[in-house]
Amino acid sequence: MSARTDSEAETVQKSTGVTPEGLKIKLEKVLGATHVQIEDMSGGCGQMFEAIIVSPQFAKKTTLARHRLVNNTLKEEIAAIHAWTPKCHTPEEWEKKKAQS
Repeated sequence: MSARTDSEAETVQKSTGVTPEGLKIKLEKVLGATHVQIEDMSGGCGQMFEAIIVSPQFAKKTTLARHRLVNNTLKEEIAAIHAWTPKCHTPEEWEKKKAQS
């Protein structure tokens, strides 16, 4: 991956229209997510994101089903970026995970 200047990164992010804030808002609205943490792993260019998503809609779903739910929600956004890594938890799983940290 090549290094980008801040202005180059901003231009790429504007052209794709994908921002961590936009992803978070959509996940909260569509999935009723109670916690969304999105990190731009691409150095600010908006092409590689890693996310922690906590939603009660993940209850009784396999990891694959959770990822499909998220990917269907963000279908347009995922098509515009290079890499997307969701980590999906129910509120109960998230509380347990936080307690272990």
